[in-house]
Amino acid sequence: MIIDAHSHWLPQEIINCAHFYSKSWGDIEAQIKVMEESGVDRAVLSYPTSDAYLRLGSLRQLAEVYNERVAAILRKYPNKFIGAAVLPVDDEKALLTEYKRATADLGFRALSLATSTHGAFLDDGRYFEVYAQAEKDGVPVFVHPQIVKPIGSSQVEDPLLTPVIEYIFETTMCVGKLLMSQVFERFPKLNFIFAYFGGVTPFIAHRYDATYAMLRGVNFVKDLGGLPSEYLKRIYVDTSGDKTLANYISSLELFGAGHIVWGSDYPAKKDITASMEVLKRLDISEKEREGILGGTLEEIFNGNRG
Repeated sequence: MIIDAHSHWLPQEIINCAHFYSKSWGDIEAQIKVMEESGVDRAVLSYPTSDAYLRLGSLRQLAEVYNERVAAILRKYPNKFIGAAVLPVDDEKALLTEYKRATADLGFRALSLATSTHGAFLDDGRYFEVYAQAEKDGVPVFVHPQIVKPIGSSQVEDPLLTPVIEYIFETTMCVGKLLMSQVFERFPKLNFIFAYFGGVTPFIAHRYDATYAMLRGVNFVKDLGGLPSEYLKRIYVDTSGDKTLANYISSLELFGAGHIVWGSDYPAKKDITASMEVLKRLDISEKEREGILGGTLEEIFNGNRG
Protein backbone atom coordinates (compact mmCIF):
# COMPACT_ATOMS: atom_id res chain seq x y z
CA MET A 1 0.00 0.00 0.00
CA ILE A 2 1.27 3.46 -0.91
CA ILE A 3 0.44 6.15 1.65
CA ASP A 4 1.18 9.82 1.09
CA ALA A 5 2.46 11.22 4.39
CA HIS A 6 2.27 14.86 3.36
CA SER A 7 -0.75 16.22 1.50
CA HIS A 8 -3.11 19.11 2.09
CA TRP A 9 -6.72 20.12 1.64
CA LEU A 10 -8.30 23.33 2.87
CA PRO A 11 -11.94 24.30 3.39
CA GLN A 12 -13.15 27.33 1.46
CA GLU A 13 -13.58 29.38 4.65
CA ILE A 14 -9.85 29.11 5.32
CA ILE A 15 -8.86 29.72 1.70
CA ASN A 16 -10.97 32.88 1.69
CA CYS A 17 -9.28 34.17 4.85
CA ALA A 18 -5.69 33.30 3.91
CA HIS A 19 -3.44 35.47 1.79
CA PHE A 20 -1.80 32.69 -0.22
CA TYR A 21 -3.93 29.66 -1.01
CA SER A 22 -6.01 29.28 -4.18
CA LYS A 23 -9.21 27.31 -4.73
CA SER A 24 -7.16 24.34 -6.01
CA TRP A 25 -6.26 23.65 -2.38
CA GLY A 26 -9.91 22.84 -1.73
CA ASP A 27 -10.57 20.45 -4.64
CA ILE A 28 -10.72 17.01 -3.05
CA GLU A 29 -12.02 15.35 -6.22
CA ALA A 30 -8.99 16.54 -8.16
CA GLN A 31 -6.76 15.19 -5.40
CA ILE A 32 -8.41 11.78 -5.56
CA LYS A 33 -7.95 11.71 -9.33
CA VAL A 34 -4.23 12.51 -9.02
CA MET A 35 -3.86 9.85 -6.32
CA GLU A 36 -5.49 7.21 -8.49
CA GLU A 37 -3.39 8.16 -11.52
CA SER A 38 -0.22 7.93 -9.42
CA GLY A 39 -1.10 4.70 -7.66
CA VAL A 40 -1.45 6.30 -4.20
CA ASP A 41 -3.87 4.34 -2.03
CA ARG A 42 -4.27 6.71 0.90
CA ALA A 43 -3.12 10.17 1.93
CA VAL A 44 -2.68 11.94 5.23
CA LEU A 45 -4.44 15.30 5.19
CA SER A 46 -2.50 17.75 7.35
CA TYR A 47 -2.76 21.50 7.79
CA PRO A 48 -0.20 23.57 5.83
CA THR A 49 -0.45 26.48 8.32
CA SER A 50 -1.69 29.87 7.20
CA ASP A 51 -2.60 33.32 8.46
CA ALA A 52 -6.32 32.60 8.10
CA TYR A 53 -6.84 32.60 11.87
CA LEU A 54 -6.18 36.35 11.91
CA ARG A 55 -9.37 36.99 9.94
CA LEU A 56 -11.32 34.11 11.47
CA GLY A 57 -10.67 35.55 14.91
CA SER A 58 -8.62 32.86 16.64
CA LEU A 59 -6.77 29.60 16.19
CA ARG A 60 -9.59 27.96 18.11
CA GLN A 61 -12.09 29.05 15.46
CA LEU A 62 -9.74 27.85 12.72
CA ALA A 63 -9.35 24.46 14.40
CA GLU A 64 -13.09 24.01 14.67
CA VAL A 65 -13.69 24.90 11.01
CA TYR A 66 -10.80 22.81 9.71
CA ASN A 67 -11.54 19.73 11.80
CA GLU A 68 -15.26 19.75 11.00
CA ARG A 69 -14.69 20.08 7.24
CA VAL A 70 -11.94 17.44 7.10
CA ALA A 71 -14.09 15.12 9.22
CA ALA A 72 -16.76 15.30 6.49
CA ILE A 73 -14.15 14.15 3.95
CA LEU A 74 -13.11 11.29 6.23
CA ARG A 75 -16.73 10.15 6.44
CA LYS A 76 -17.22 10.37 2.68
CA TYR A 77 -13.90 8.74 1.74
CA PRO A 78 -12.95 6.54 4.72
CA ASN A 79 -10.54 4.42 2.71
CA LYS A 80 -8.79 7.29 0.94
CA PHE A 81 -7.75 9.73 3.65
CA ILE A 82 -6.29 9.81 7.15
CA GLY A 83 -7.01 12.99 9.05
CA ALA A 84 -4.47 14.95 11.11
CA ALA A 85 -6.36 17.31 13.40
CA VAL A 86 -5.50 20.93 14.16
CA LEU A 87 -5.51 22.05 17.80
CA PRO A 88 -6.40 25.49 19.24
CA VAL A 89 -2.90 26.19 20.50
CA ASP A 90 -3.82 29.74 21.51
CA ASP A 91 -6.26 28.32 24.08
CA GLU A 92 -4.36 26.02 26.42
CA LYS A 93 -7.49 24.91 28.26
CA ALA A 94 -9.10 23.77 25.01
CA LEU A 95 -6.13 21.77 23.68
CA LEU A 96 -6.95 18.42 25.25
CA THR A 97 -10.70 18.92 24.77
CA GLU A 98 -10.30 19.42 21.01
CA TYR A 99 -7.82 16.55 20.82
CA LYS A 100 -10.38 14.19 22.39
CA ARG A 101 -13.20 15.51 20.21
CA ALA A 102 -11.15 15.11 17.04
CA THR A 103 -9.88 11.61 17.79
CA ALA A 104 -12.90 10.15 19.59
CA ASP A 105 -15.78 11.81 17.71
CA LEU A 106 -14.52 13.05 14.35
CA GLY A 107 -12.38 10.14 13.21
CA PHE A 108 -8.93 11.76 13.21
CA ARG A 109 -5.97 9.43 13.70
CA ALA A 110 -3.16 11.98 13.84
CA LEU A 111 -2.31 15.53 14.87
CA SER A 112 -1.11 18.35 12.65
CA LEU A 113 1.00 20.90 14.52
CA ALA A 114 2.97 23.90 13.35
CA THR A 115 6.63 24.11 14.37
CA SER A 116 5.86 27.23 16.39
CA THR A 117 3.04 29.63 17.18
CA HIS A 118 3.72 33.26 18.10
CA GLY A 119 7.33 32.30 18.74
CA ALA A 120 6.56 29.36 21.05
CA PHE A 121 7.93 26.09 19.64
CA LEU A 122 6.63 22.59 20.27
CA ASP A 123 8.79 22.20 23.39
CA ASP A 124 6.39 24.57 25.17
CA GLY A 125 4.80 22.98 28.23
CA ARG A 126 1.30 23.70 26.97
CA TYR A 127 1.60 20.66 24.69
CA PHE A 128 2.74 18.11 27.26
CA GLU A 129 -0.69 16.93 28.36
CA VAL A 130 -1.66 16.35 24.73
CA TYR A 131 1.66 14.60 24.06
CA ALA A 132 1.04 12.23 26.95
CA GLN A 133 -2.44 11.39 25.70
CA ALA A 134 -1.32 11.01 22.08
CA GLU A 135 1.52 8.73 23.17
CA LYS A 136 -0.96 6.60 25.12
CA ASP A 137 -3.38 6.49 22.17
CA GLY A 138 -0.71 5.83 19.52
CA VAL A 139 -1.58 9.06 17.69
CA PRO A 140 1.37 10.43 15.65
CA VAL A 141 2.21 14.13 15.33
CA PHE A 142 2.83 15.54 11.84
CA VAL A 143 4.88 18.73 12.08
CA HIS A 144 4.67 21.38 9.36
CA PRO A 145 6.75 24.58 9.29
CA GLN A 146 5.10 27.73 10.52
CA ILE A 147 4.65 30.16 7.63
CA VAL A 148 3.47 33.12 9.72
CA LYS A 149 6.66 34.90 10.82
CA PRO A 150 8.96 31.85 10.74
CA ILE A 151 12.39 32.08 12.30
CA GLY A 152 14.52 34.65 10.48
CA SER A 153 11.60 36.63 9.04
CA SER A 154 12.27 39.52 11.43
CA GLN A 155 15.48 40.14 9.45
CA VAL A 156 14.43 39.01 5.97
CA GLU A 157 11.00 38.70 4.38
CA ASP A 158 11.16 37.66 0.77
CA PRO A 159 8.61 35.73 -1.33
CA LEU A 160 11.28 33.21 -2.39
CA LEU A 161 13.84 33.26 0.43
CA THR A 162 11.27 32.88 3.20
CA PRO A 163 9.79 29.56 1.99
CA VAL A 164 13.08 28.21 0.66
CA ILE A 165 15.27 29.05 3.66
CA GLU A 166 13.21 30.18 6.65
CA TYR A 167 10.63 27.38 6.55
CA ILE A 168 13.49 24.86 6.53
CA PHE A 169 15.30 26.46 9.46
CA GLU A 170 11.99 26.82 11.31
CA THR A 171 11.68 23.03 11.15
CA THR A 172 15.34 22.56 12.07
CA MET A 173 14.98 24.77 15.14
CA CYS A 174 11.81 22.95 16.21
CA VAL A 175 13.66 19.62 16.15
CA GLY A 176 16.51 21.19 18.12
CA LYS A 177 14.21 22.70 20.73
CA LEU A 178 12.48 19.37 21.29
CA LEU A 179 15.88 17.71 21.60
CA MET A 180 17.22 20.18 24.17
CA SER A 181 14.01 20.16 26.22
CA GLN A 182 14.27 16.34 26.23
CA VAL A 183 10.75 15.88 24.88
CA PHE A 184 11.95 12.90 22.82
CA GLU A 185 13.17 11.31 26.05
CA ARG A 186 10.10 12.28 28.06
CA PHE A 187 7.69 10.85 25.46
CA PRO A 188 9.73 8.02 23.91
CA LYS A 189 6.77 6.31 22.24
CA LEU A 190 5.28 9.45 20.70
CA ASN A 191 5.96 9.45 16.96
CA PHE A 192 6.91 12.87 15.55
CA ILE A 193 6.95 13.11 11.74
CA PHE A 194 8.70 16.25 10.49
CA ALA A 195 8.25 17.70 7.02
CA TYR A 196 11.05 17.96 4.46
CA PHE A 197 13.57 15.60 6.03
CA GLY A 198 13.47 17.51 9.34
CA GLY A 199 14.97 20.61 7.74
CA VAL A 200 18.76 20.56 7.69
CA THR A 201 18.94 18.22 10.69
CA PRO A 202 20.59 15.40 8.68
CA PHE A 203 23.33 17.77 7.55
CA ILE A 204 24.20 19.02 11.04
CA ALA A 205 23.87 15.81 13.07
CA HIS A 206 27.65 15.39 13.18
CA ARG A 207 27.97 18.99 14.44
CA TYR A 208 25.42 18.27 17.16
CA ASP A 209 27.49 15.39 18.48
CA ALA A 210 30.92 17.03 18.15
CA THR A 211 29.82 20.34 19.70
CA TYR A 212 27.87 18.62 22.46
CA ALA A 213 30.91 16.50 23.40
CA MET A 214 33.11 19.59 23.49
CA LEU A 215 30.67 21.62 25.60
CA ARG A 216 29.98 18.74 27.99
CA GLY A 217 33.72 18.57 28.54
CA VAL A 218 33.62 22.01 30.15
CA ASN A 219 30.16 21.49 31.68
CA PHE A 220 28.72 24.25 29.47
CA VAL A 221 25.63 22.35 28.32
CA LYS A 222 23.27 20.12 30.25
CA ASP A 223 23.66 16.35 30.18
CA LEU A 224 21.22 14.86 27.68
CA GLY A 225 22.02 11.34 28.77
CA GLY A 226 23.43 10.45 25.37
CA LEU A 227 24.65 11.94 22.13
CA PRO A 228 22.13 14.21 20.36
CA SER A 229 22.13 11.94 17.30
CA GLU A 230 20.86 9.05 19.44
CA TYR A 231 17.66 11.01 20.09
CA LEU A 232 17.42 12.44 16.58
CA LYS A 233 17.36 8.92 15.18
CA ARG A 234 14.04 8.37 16.98
CA ILE A 235 12.09 10.89 14.91
CA TYR A 236 10.48 10.33 11.52
CA VAL A 237 10.80 12.62 8.53
CA ASP A 238 8.83 12.92 5.33
CA THR A 239 10.20 13.71 1.88
CA SER A 240 7.75 16.52 1.03
CA GLY A 241 7.83 15.91 -2.72
CA ASP A 242 11.61 16.21 -2.94
CA LYS A 243 13.36 14.55 -5.89
CA THR A 244 16.98 15.22 -4.88
CA LEU A 245 18.97 12.03 -4.35
CA ALA A 246 21.50 13.72 -2.05
CA ASN A 247 18.79 14.69 0.44
CA TYR A 248 17.65 11.09 0.65
CA ILE A 249 21.19 9.81 1.12
CA SER A 250 21.98 12.17 4.00
CA SER A 251 18.67 11.32 5.65
CA LEU A 252 19.29 7.61 5.25
CA GLU A 253 22.65 8.03 6.97
CA LEU A 254 21.12 9.65 10.05
CA PHE A 255 17.60 8.23 10.35
CA GLY A 256 17.78 4.99 8.38
CA ALA A 257 15.17 3.88 5.85
CA GLY A 258 12.79 2.85 8.62
CA HIS A 259 12.32 6.45 9.75
CA ILE A 260 11.74 8.07 6.35
CA VAL A 261 8.24 8.24 4.88
CA TRP A 262 7.33 9.41 1.41
CA GLY A 263 5.17 12.51 1.07
CA SER A 264 4.10 14.46 -2.02
CA ASP A 265 3.34 17.90 -0.55
CA TYR A 266 0.31 18.00 -2.86
CA PRO A 267 -1.09 20.39 -4.10
CA ALA A 268 1.97 22.62 -3.57
CA LYS A 269 3.86 20.06 -5.67
CA LYS A 270 1.77 18.26 -8.25
CA ASP A 271 4.29 15.86 -9.86
CA ILE A 272 3.57 13.02 -7.47
CA THR A 273 4.93 10.26 -9.68
CA ALA A 274 8.34 11.91 -10.07
CA SER A 275 8.71 12.26 -6.30
CA MET A 276 8.25 8.48 -6.00
CA GLU A 277 10.56 7.61 -8.90
CA VAL A 278 13.63 8.85 -7.03
CA LEU A 279 13.24 5.94 -4.62
CA LYS A 280 14.22 3.54 -7.41
CA ARG A 281 17.65 5.18 -7.57
CA LEU A 282 18.43 4.58 -3.91
CA ASP A 283 20.70 1.74 -2.82
CA ILE A 284 18.16 0.20 -0.47
CA SER A 285 16.26 -3.07 -0.36
CA GLU A 286 12.82 -3.52 -1.85
CA LYS A 287 11.43 -4.00 1.64
CA GLU A 288 12.93 -0.67 2.73
CA ARG A 289 11.52 1.02 -0.37
CA GLU A 290 8.06 -0.35 0.39
CA GLY A 291 8.42 0.89 3.95
CA ILE A 292 9.17 4.44 2.81
CA LEU A 293 6.22 4.37 0.40
CA GLY A 294 3.71 3.37 3.02
CA GLY A 295 4.68 0.34 5.06
CA THR A 296 6.19 2.38 7.87
CA LEU A 297 3.13 4.60 8.15
CA GLU A 298 0.90 1.53 8.22
CA GLU A 299 2.89 0.25 11.18
CA ILE A 300 2.65 3.62 12.92
CA PHE A 301 -1.11 3.80 12.51
CA ASN A 302 -1.48 0.17 13.55
CA GLY A 303 0.42 0.86 16.75
CA ASN A 304 3.48 -1.16 15.79
CA ARG A 305 5.98 1.70 16.02
CA GLY A 306 7.09 3.82 18.93
